[in-house]
Amino acid sequence: MRKVVVTDNAGGQPKSDTWLEIEKIASVEISSEDLNFPIEHALGEFGKGGWRASGPGPQRIRLIFDQPQTIRRIQLHFVEKAAERSQEFWLLAMVGDDLRDVVRQQWNFSPQGTTEELEDYTVELSGVAALELRIDPDRSHNPLESRHVASLEKLRLA
Repeated sequence: MRKVVVTDNAGGQPKSDTWLEIEKIASVEISSEDLNFPIEHALGEFGKGGWRASGPGPQRIRLIFDQPQTIRRIQLHFVEKAAERSQEFWLLAMVGDDLRDVVRQQWNFSPQGTTEELEDYTVELSGVAALELRIDPDRSHNPLESRHVASLEKLRLA
């Protein structure tokens, strides 16, 4: 008799060992970086305050994979406890020569209410050569006159 033991994985949450080790499989391009909040803090060295841009305005984080990847889950975590602001992020995937939209989302932060945004997307992306995250931290203003700094607490892929 052939037998397979199947465990119930409530909510589709991957086990901790199924998250991709981004720091081992990709290089990263960033538009800016606060030296006290490097990108490593958002891509694997969690719990250290995440990544933060060095100045206000729209920012870009691009992961360039050593080998094309299949991505089935994307988790983004943003935290803003100090300022009331409207943020927009746009996630794109490079598959072959095509840059494809994955998701575009706006969020309103308020120190008296919503200080965290956790997005958890189930996707089916094959042959991903690069993943790009664009963050506009101040959608309520002209991007050239932005007062707020983009940040990212955590980015995980499975």
